[in-house]
Amino acid sequence: MRQMRGVFSQLEKAKLVAKMRVARERIKATGKKCGGRKSYAEIDPQMVALARYLRGGNGWRPYSLRDVAADLAAYGYATPSGKPYSASAVQSMLDAA
Repeated sequence: MRQMRGVFSQLEKAKLVAKMRVARERIKATGKKCGGRKSYAEIDPQMVALARYLRGGNGWRPYSLRDVAADLAAYGYATPSGKPYSASAVQSMLDAA
């Protein structure tokens, strides 16, 4: 009797996993994001726009990634733990947007 319950439990789980896979594929086929972390652009698009502006230079000396991170901190943008963004995080912001 216990084995029968286990068999039905496995069958139900397999059906649920297959149904969820089809739903994820349908969402991905429309071009929408399905799963995963939010990008910096999804979290705070203004911060990413400021980082792009600072990095681009706009007629003056282009900023290094560390300079951009320092300026983002000066404008009040920080990680969720309150620390300034690192140069590699700024690079991720610029790549994702």
